[in-house]
Amino acid sequence: MSSNTPRIAIVGVGGRMGRTLVAAVEQDTQTQFAAGIVEPGSSLKGVDIGELSGLGKLGISAVDSLASVVDDFDVLIDFTAPRVTLENLAFCAKHGKAIVIGTTGLGDDELAELDGYRDRVPMVFAPNMSVGVNLTLKLLETAAKALGDEGYDIEVIEAHHRHKVDAPSGTALKMGEVVAESLGRSLKEHGVFERVGQCGPRSDKEIGFATLRAGDIVGEHTVLFATEGERIEITHKASSRMTFAKGAVRAARWVSEQPVGRYDMQDVLGLK
Repeated sequence: MSSNTPRIAIVGVGGRMGRTLVAAVEQDTQTQFAAGIVEPGSSLKGVDIGELSGLGKLGISAVDSLASVVDDFDVLIDFTAPRVTLENLAFCAKHGKAIVIGTTGLGDDELAELDGYRDRVPMVFAPNMSVGVNLTLKLLETAAKALGDEGYDIEVIEAHHRHKVDAPSGTALKMGEVVAESLGRSLKEHGVFERVGQCGPRSDKEIGFATLRAGDIVGEHTVLFATEGERIEITHKASSRMTFAKGAVRAARWVSEQPVGRYDMQDVLGLK
């Protein structure tokens, strides 16, 4: 689809993750930073993106529409908001671009809409682009299959910074889904996302979630398997957004060479 050096556009370069993504592309020798997009009408339009990201001048100014840079990029990286992401996905499908989506908080209807593009655009969609998180997902699959229904209670605990707008995190939900599928359960049926008051004892098959929001925590996730006499904890902690950004850039390199289809980081990392 692209040349050997895919040209990367990043939407949301005015935000913390957007600025980190710019830095990650600039550090990567196998990609080229080509364009950065801010919200329509943003005061950041026209600002040098390198200066915005603390990298010094790059000679590339922020724009407020994808249409204005349609000929300048091969792959779009999007970590924005559900409706914005779906609009950008439609744009990429229309104009023959690949896309890497790290946006979380999509509802069932939005996920169905996203999936409708699987035959129209090469996309990598993952709630977490970290290589470590995706290896953790593989470990969770192995653990759940090995433990089976042998009396282990399962809880997913996650913590993020105070500004995160969705809960539980997309990563926590993905972890719950991986465990549930490995056990032959439905997360919609057995997921428990709130315990308040006289809620009674847990059931044998439920998968519980606990959410923490505080300070500047980048992202911490633990899946607990507990039974009489022992517990197993599988934990991933991120100390910098750069780990997610580097994974997204790796996904952008990979998807630039793929046919249309919906992929995830397990595909990118060859873990399937």
